[in-house]
Amino acid sequence: MNIKGKEITVNKSGEYVFNFLSDFSNFEKIMPDNVSKFESNENGFVFALTGMPEVQLKLKNKTPNTQITLTSAKESLDFTLESNITEVDENTSQVVLEFNGKFNSFIKMMVEKPLTNFIKSLTDNLEKL
Repeated sequence: MNIKGKEITVNKSGEYVFNFLSDFSNFEKIMPDNVSKFESNENGFVFALTGMPEVQLKLKNKTPNTQITLTSAKESLDFTLESNITEVDENTSQVVLEFNGKFNSFIKMMVEKPLTNFIKSLTDNLEKL
């Protein structure tokens, strides 16, 4: 399952966006309104949306100023959340968030709409930086 957010323009440098997203506590600032739990540390974060199970993400890899990839902290779930950053100029960046996961058809049917809304909300809030 692949959910790609819309490409947005952020009026900040690629370095700023990269540093913002590298500090996992900042994800709380761009989370949807229906977050019922959020905790972060230097390796990732845990969150829960109202009515949904808790999700734990950890850092998989980073490429300075261009990409941050998070993955599930639970081995039973196979997914990644990528933040792809392209600097346009010193004050502008293009950002795309992309979720990739391997789920059976039943799980996919249950999580596709909430995940699509989640990526949209993160994207919309990131655009306001």
